[in-house]
Amino acid sequence: MRLLVIGAGPAGLAAALEAARRGVEVVLVDEHPVDNALMGLDVPFHFGQRMSGATRNKSRMMEAIAAADERIAEAFEAGVDVRLGVSAWGLFLPKPGLRWLTQSVVGLSDGDSTWYASFDAAIIAAGRRDIGLAFPGWELPGVMGVTAAQTLLHRYDALESQRIVILGSGAEATSFAEAAFAAGRTVVALVEVADAPRDGKGCERLAAHGVPVLTGTMVSRASGDANGVGNVTLRTLNDSDPEHFVSCDTVVLAVGTAPVVELLDVAGAEIGFVGSRGGHVPMTDRDGRTSIPGLFAAGDCAGVSAGKTSDPEIAAEEGRRAAAAACADLAQGSPSPRQTVIREGAATDDIEATQSAWVEAAMAVADPDTHVCQCEEVSLPDLLGVRPPRYLPRAQAPMLARNLTSLAHDGLVHQDQIKRLTRAGMGPCQGRRCREQVSAVLARATGTPLGKLPLPSYRAPVRPLPLSAFAEDSEPDVLAANWEGWFGIPGQWDPFWTLSDGARTEERS
Repeated sequence: MRLLVIGAGPAGLAAALEAARRGVEVVLVDEHPVDNALMGLDVPFHFGQRMSGATRNKSRMMEAIAAADERIAEAFEAGVDVRLGVSAWGLFLPKPGLRWLTQSVVGLSDGDSTWYASFDAAIIAAGRRDIGLAFPGWELPGVMGVTAAQTLLHRYDALESQRIVILGSGAEATSFAEAAFAAGRTVVALVEVADAPRDGKGCERLAAHGVPVLTGTMVSRASGDANGVGNVTLRTLNDSDPEHFVSCDTVVLAVGTAPVVELLDVAGAEIGFVGSRGGHVPMTDRDGRTSIPGLFAAGDCAGVSAGKTSDPEIAAEEGRRAAAAACADLAQGSPSPRQTVIREGAATDDIEATQSAWVEAAMAVADPDTHVCQCEEVSLPDLLGVRPPRYLPRAQAPMLARNLTSLAHDGLVHQDQIKRLTRAGMGPCQGRRCREQVSAVLARATGTPLGKLPLPSYRAPVRPLPLSAFAEDSEPDVLAANWEGWFGIPGQWDPFWTLSDGARTEERS
């Protein structure tokens, strides 16, 4: 019996080691090291072009990741089939619409090719990602997410930042600030829109090292050149003399994190909004069982909290519990029923209030050219006015008559609907930088509680993949020989530049 574990973080590694100890065949996949080109697209995190040139050397990065966590070597020694640099882009289980499947399979890719692997049970430990925040200049190189910064600093040893401004004062912000300070970086300031720091003790420790913690403050603009951020303008909220400038080369967004639920949603697991667990999370029991028999979730993808950020052992224990339950199911030959679903978490913050506060501050400093969705260049006025993409005519009467208010009259505004109308979230980053802030803008503009907005859908592949990874470069002879027979047009596949003037004249006639 084969157990698939996706994610080699604290939860995934603990799950793989526990299952191997129990004698189960384990395959552990992790997409790191991520290809440098994907990092440039801010996948899977908002890297903000602050990875050093070392990330172009995949072999070196493989060594750095293995050295960053000794449990990876321990997993190898325990007999776990460890696949680094391999992403899981789809999870497919027998269900209506996929009845041709005889067993569960996962779609995998190393960037050059794709393949499918079967499994009998799976533990998803995909972690978390950062919530984006749009302000003038946030598209500049040097604006990045805190999870990306932590990953580059710890797992890759390739963070190219020296003077850092951090937006946020929660556990994610303070833990990264302390790590960056210890690594010799200068933390210029922590910036928080609330009147008090979210992680008071962590901010006190940083203040003792001379790091300013600026509450009631927002970045109103990041400025720089082709090399990236050079300085930021800080605005003190509710102040008559609001702005001052700070020199920095990096702005780290630590305004919130979101559980990575893409694969779970693609697989059809029940997802619900639980504010005390970080937003949309899989509905699991205490052992991590989802609504899909044989599918488990553990770690940050099952719910984020300040406790997990500060103490990775909490996530590791979740991984071990999920592994024990999965192994018991495999041993008895059938999945156990899901027990009481966890509908609460270790609430350390009011996620709706926090996201609303940051989005309100961002909307206050935004200008008409600030793109909420960078990939598709959708601005805040475009979003609120539900304007079509810029390459389509915008002056048509039906389009001018449509806005969020008119859409709200038809029922709850769904982000998928907004995406189809404006293309917000329909870019190569697959909405990773804008999804949560678009939801927060929609909630605020329509007076809808954030938790009431439906989860925007995910579809496989959940990672950008080149078409070459799905198709053979060369066609079988029988296919090439019969192309013309399909349409009956001789020479239809010949490039135009190979045709003589006479041939073109003959075809026109």
